[in-house]
Amino acid sequence: MSVFRPGLFTGRVALVTGGGSGIGKAIAHELLTLGCQVSIASRNLERLDKAVEELRPRGDIQAVQCNIRNEEDVRAAVTSTLKTFGRLDYLVNNGGGQFPALSEDITLKGWKAVIETNLTGTFLMTREVYRQHFEEHGGVVINIVADMFRGFPMMSHTGAARAAVENLTKSWATEWAENGVRVNAVAPGIVFSPSARDNYSFDVFSEARSEIPAKRLGTPEEVSSAVCFLLSPGASFINGATLRVDAGGSLYSKLMKVIPEHSKMPAYKWQEDGTPASKL
Repeated sequence: MSVFRPGLFTGRVALVTGGGSGIGKAIAHELLTLGCQVSIASRNLERLDKAVEELRPRGDIQAVQCNIRNEEDVRAAVTSTLKTFGRLDYLVNNGGGQFPALSEDITLKGWKAVIETNLTGTFLMTREVYRQHFEEHGGVVINIVADMFRGFPMMSHTGAARAAVENLTKSWATEWAENGVRVNAVAPGIVFSPSARDNYSFDVFSEARSEIPAKRLGTPEEVSSAVCFLLSPGASFINGATLRVDAGGSLYSKLMKVIPEHSKMPAYKWQEDGTPASKL
């Protein structure tokens, strides 16, 4: 159920934050399918346990309850992963959260919550993994950011945080190269999942679909495949880069001609028969 060769990550261990649902769960699923041992972390223990129950037939997985904004939680999550699996090769910073609002309506509390989760949480997780293991043994970090390249109207808090994470990606890639650490980012466009849909009070996906050149939404599996590529040896000379997984959505301009409806860029989505979904 993966485009990559079987056993690609056999003998490797990954820690995936926000791994209980959506994109994080898809990343954990594909890593397990490719032989990786996986630790998934999130604040929501019920969601984590449900994901572990679903994913365990795929491979060796554990759940670690962790608030990535809390240093003690972060330290415990990394320590637990190392204690259980004996090593740590990959960190995927997928955990995050935001809410739609005009800048003038964002309270200080709301601003801090989004910045601390998306920016500070990523910093704490990465710093701890580096301190406990990567400094001595090397490893790969993937930061999940967002399509914030033209600003992020209605979500200025997360746009600011994600842009800062992209800058951290470049800083870490340079600072830690001598220790064998690669750091890259993946910037998903509009990706549909039930958990993402439930985060919003209006249908953001239908609103955004018309401005995606592919004329469809992305799938979590398309993001997970990009992550797995950047983790793989095939990306060993890629460091400090951001891979946009948005079907060209970040390039689209209303000044150009209207792109007609089409189905010529079918989605990659896991199905029982292994064929891609034709349209989302």
